[in-house]
Amino acid sequence: MPNMYETYKKVVVPALKKKRGYTNDLQVPKLRKIVITSGIGTKMEKDAFTEAKEHFAAISGQQCLVTKSKKDVANFKLRKNVPVGVMVTMRGQRMYDFLDRLVHNVLPRVRDFRGIPKTGFDGSGNYNFGLPDITVFPEVDLDKVKRQIGLNITFVTSAKTNEEAFDLLHMLEMPFAS
Repeated sequence: MPNMYETYKKVVVPALKKKRGYTNDLQVPKLRKIVITSGIGTKMEKDAFTEAKEHFAAISGQQCLVTKSKKDVANFKLRKNVPVGVMVTMRGQRMYDFLDRLVHNVLPRVRDFRGIPKTGFDGSGNYNFGLPDITVFPEVDLDKVKRQIGLNITFVTSAKTNEEAFDLLHMLEMPFAS
């Protein structure tokens, strides 16, 4: 299977230049980073964060960051600086390796998968979608999973519009629903 970065350089850049009429390679939108986040909550035990950190490290190949609450919210019984989730930001080669595994290994394993929705664009060229369970990743050891953890995946691109970002991700083999 070819490297996703090689696919981007050799296939996507010329195709987008032709389709969109770009005159320079630097005008072509590119993938800047992929961010994986999960909200664990405050009611969970402390080992929930340890488990989530282990799973995210296995999925991404790098350490994850425990996110903390920024302010007090009395209605949610939430205090400032209490751990509430985990996140990983991937750039460079790790980002393209993750994208390759996501497209070719993970998404086909999702039950009743009919494609990812086209409605996840934010208006400025970024795309978000979620997976309800972390066990679709082959890197996660099913024997170590004690609780179900969902995750949100964000693709941050240099595209200026949703259409440019859609073209970029579609040419990078993202399986959008028709």
